[in-house]
Amino acid sequence: MDISRDEQRILHLLAQGGKILLKKDERKTIHEIICLTRDGSRYMACDLRLFRKLKQKRAIASACGGPYRVTRRGLELVRAEPDNR
Repeated sequence: MDISRDEQRILHLLAQGGKILLKKDERKTIHEIICLTRDGSRYMACDLRLFRKLKQKRAIASACGGPYRVTRRGLELVRAEPDNR
Protein backbone atom coordinates (compact mmCIF):
# COMPACT_ATOMS: atom_id res chain seq x y z
CA MET A 1 0.00 0.00 0.00
CA ASP A 2 1.35 3.39 -0.98
CA ILE A 3 1.13 6.29 1.44
CA SER A 4 1.37 10.02 0.84
CA ARG A 5 4.36 12.21 1.62
CA ASP A 6 2.60 13.81 4.60
CA GLU A 7 1.68 10.41 6.04
CA GLN A 8 5.29 9.34 5.51
CA ARG A 9 6.59 12.31 7.52
CA ILE A 10 4.26 11.67 10.43
CA LEU A 11 5.14 7.96 10.51
CA HIS A 12 8.87 8.85 10.54
CA LEU A 13 8.34 11.11 13.54
CA LEU A 14 6.40 8.42 15.35
CA ALA A 15 8.92 5.70 14.45
CA GLN A 16 11.65 7.81 16.04
CA GLY A 17 9.75 7.99 19.33
CA GLY A 18 7.13 10.67 18.77
CA LYS A 19 3.48 10.55 19.79
CA ILE A 20 0.10 12.03 18.91
CA LEU A 21 -2.06 13.48 21.67
CA LEU A 22 -5.76 14.27 21.29
CA LYS A 23 -7.66 17.07 22.99
CA LYS A 24 -11.40 16.36 23.23
CA ASP A 25 -14.30 18.58 24.24
CA GLU A 26 -17.11 17.70 26.67
CA ARG A 27 -18.97 15.77 23.93
CA LYS A 28 -15.90 13.54 23.39
CA THR A 29 -15.27 14.85 19.87
CA ILE A 30 -11.72 15.62 18.81
CA HIS A 31 -11.01 19.29 19.31
CA GLU A 32 -7.25 19.41 18.65
CA ILE A 33 -4.50 17.06 17.49
CA ILE A 34 -1.01 17.55 18.90
CA CYS A 35 1.88 15.71 17.24
CA LEU A 36 5.04 15.71 19.35
CA THR A 37 8.53 14.59 18.35
CA ARG A 38 10.68 12.57 20.74
CA ASP A 39 12.34 15.84 21.85
CA GLY A 40 8.97 17.36 22.80
CA SER A 41 8.78 19.75 19.85
CA ARG A 42 5.39 20.22 18.26
CA TYR A 43 4.93 19.25 14.59
CA MET A 44 2.21 21.46 13.12
CA ALA A 45 1.49 19.57 9.86
CA CYS A 46 -0.68 16.88 11.47
CA ASP A 47 -4.40 17.56 11.05
CA LEU A 48 -7.63 15.63 11.56
CA ARG A 49 -7.77 14.37 7.95
CA LEU A 50 -4.23 12.97 8.14
CA PHE A 51 -4.86 11.46 11.58
CA ARG A 52 -7.96 9.63 10.34
CA LYS A 53 -6.16 8.30 7.26
CA LEU A 54 -3.35 6.85 9.39
CA LYS A 55 -5.82 5.36 11.85
CA GLN A 56 -7.87 3.83 9.02
CA LYS A 57 -4.74 2.21 7.58
CA ARG A 58 -3.95 0.89 11.10
CA ALA A 59 -0.57 2.61 11.03
CA ILE A 60 -1.16 4.21 14.45
CA ALA A 61 -2.93 3.01 17.58
CA SER A 62 -3.52 3.96 21.18
CA ALA A 63 -3.12 1.52 24.07
CA CYS A 64 -4.97 1.87 27.38
CA GLY A 65 -6.07 5.44 26.66
CA GLY A 66 -2.51 6.63 26.10
CA PRO A 67 -1.11 8.66 23.21
CA TYR A 68 -1.18 7.33 19.67
CA ARG A 69 2.04 5.65 18.54
CA VAL A 70 3.18 3.83 15.44
CA THR A 71 2.18 0.16 15.06
CA ARG A 72 4.02 -2.70 13.41
CA ARG A 73 1.84 -2.12 10.36
CA GLY A 74 2.94 1.53 10.36
CA LEU A 75 6.58 0.49 10.50
CA GLU A 76 6.04 -1.73 7.47
CA LEU A 77 4.45 1.14 5.54
CA VAL A 78 7.17 3.67 6.29
CA ARG A 79 10.14 3.70 3.95
CA ALA A 80 13.64 3.56 5.40
CA GLU A 81 15.45 6.88 5.94
CA PRO A 82 19.05 7.33 7.05
CA ASP A 83 18.02 9.29 10.18
CA ASN A 84 15.43 6.74 11.36
CA ARG A 85 16.35 4.98 14.59
